[in-house]
Formats: sequence, structure tokens, C-alpha cells
Amino acid sequence: MAHLVVLGVADTKTAEEALEIAADLGRQELLKLQDAAYVYKDAKGRPRIHQTVNLAGAGAVGGAFWGALIGLLFLAPLLGMAVGAASGAIAGKLSDVGIDDDMIKRIGSELDQGRAAVFLLAQSATRDRVVSAFKPLRPTVIQTNLTKDDEQELIEALRA
Repeated sequence: MAHLVVLGVADTKTAEEALEIAADLGRQELLKLQDAAYVYKDAKGRPRIHQTVNLAGAGAVGGAFWGALIGLLFLAPLLGMAVGAASGAIAGKLSDVGIDDDMIKRIGSELDQGRAAVFLLAQSATRDRVVSAFKPLRPTVIQTNLTKDDEQELIEALRA
């Protein structure tokens, strides 16, 4: 089962640093992420989301490849590539895997101006190493899908 942890951090710079830490932990096999993102409020008070997985871009690349291949069969590879890229981008945009975008927007709309929230959806983690890596950022736990005891243990570990 994947575990979702939402951490409140000081600002967008700290949120970006948190995602870099998560990526580094992933390279060390200490954290196996399925998805990660951060959200903040823009100057107009609207939530802005930055996700680590761009499904629209991946869909466009895949769609362009298959469109060009099919286009070659009908002697119109450029047209096939254009149609494939467009349909792939749309399909990627409509595919919502990982962290729920509506939840990210809802939490983002509740943030104080200037603050940010980091969303980590992990399949597995080496808890003590992950907590010690994030502790210097001084995050606060906003929400998790952990058990109450595990969530309390995480809150206390980040405070210590």
C-alpha cells in the first residue's frame, strides 16, 4: 500500500528542496516514490501545482511516435505525428494517476500566503533516514494516510 504524506513548508524554495531530497533518497533506494508534487498560492491567491510527473508531455511523445508510425502506413507521417501528439497530450492530461489533483488544490487553497505544501506518495521508505533528511526543512505534517499512531510518531520525529 502506498503512503501519502503532506508536509507544510516555509515557501516554494523549501518545497523544491524537499522534492530534491526525495529524489536523492530515491536514488539511494531509501524512498520509493510513486508521485510527488508541491502547491503554493500565487499572487492572486490561487493554488499553483508543480508535479514531478508530466503526463501530458509523456502522452504527446508517445502519441507522436505512434501517429508517425501509422502515418507512414498511409503516406502522411507528418499529419499522423501531429494528430498522434495532440491526442497523446490530451490523453495524458486526462489521466490522473498518483496524488489526487483536487486534494492538492483544496490543501493549496487553505495555505497561508507564501507557504507551500509538499505531497509525497511513497510505496516504501526507510523511515529513520527519510525523517532525518527532511528534518532540517522544519516541515509540519498537514495530512497523511498513515495510522494515527504512525502519524503521531512521524510528527514527533520531525519535531525532535
